[in-house]
Amino acid sequence: MRIDIATLFPEMCEAVLGESILGRARKNNLVTVCCHNIRDYTLDRHNRVDDSPYGGGKGMVMQADPIFRCYEAVCELSGDKPHVIYLSPQGRVLTQQIAVEYSRMEHLFLLCGHYEGIDERIIEEIVDEEVSIGDYVLTGGELPALVLADSVIRLCDGVLSGSECFEQESHYNGLLEYPQYTRPEEWHGKRVPDVLLSGHHANIESWRMEQSLKRTETKRPDMFQEFQRRNSDKC
Repeated sequence: MRIDIATLFPEMCEAVLGESILGRARKNNLVTVCCHNIRDYTLDRHNRVDDSPYGGGKGMVMQADPIFRCYEAVCELSGDKPHVIYLSPQGRVLTQQIAVEYSRMEHLFLLCGHYEGIDERIIEEIVDEEVSIGDYVLTGGELPALVLADSVIRLCDGVLSGSECFEQESHYNGLLEYPQYTRPEEWHGKRVPDVLLSGHHANIESWRMEQSLKRTETKRPDMFQEFQRRNSDKC
């Protein structure tokens, strides 16, 4: 998989992408992630990439042309047309299911807006879809792009030690994850549940499923109702 991130702050993105699981995935060539500074593609001698909005209003709007030049350069470099995602509070909200969908794609181009947004014409010209990470507004698209990249990269082949590493996590199967424990067996008077110490794998799996269902019903009743609906449809 290849992910290209078009941003005004590539150093900010690299600071995250070079660490932990993401950094190891890149180092081991399991994924290719490249950050592109949109300012490198402006023809303005002062490296400006924004201007005041037509019709008036506060703030500045990112211009279409530098973004388009960046996109063209990435297409030429990769030799294909990526799936272009604009990180925007107006987009569909990112979920685990959407991350799985993206992990099966060959090439993503993540466009990070800033200021008051970007010229609508570049959205119409190159963007395949808009994606949000929640119903709130951030300063720019860099944090959402990093969240999306992280959620996708960890699902790619070889990044984690096995598919079971993410198949039992919250949201993957429509439920929240069961409680986790590690040593010591007792801490501050609280003991690890006996079933987890029993070595009886079938009982452990049954307990974990029971806890996932209980936790989802309590913390996310909306998810629990959707899980019940989907499973009743299968009957």
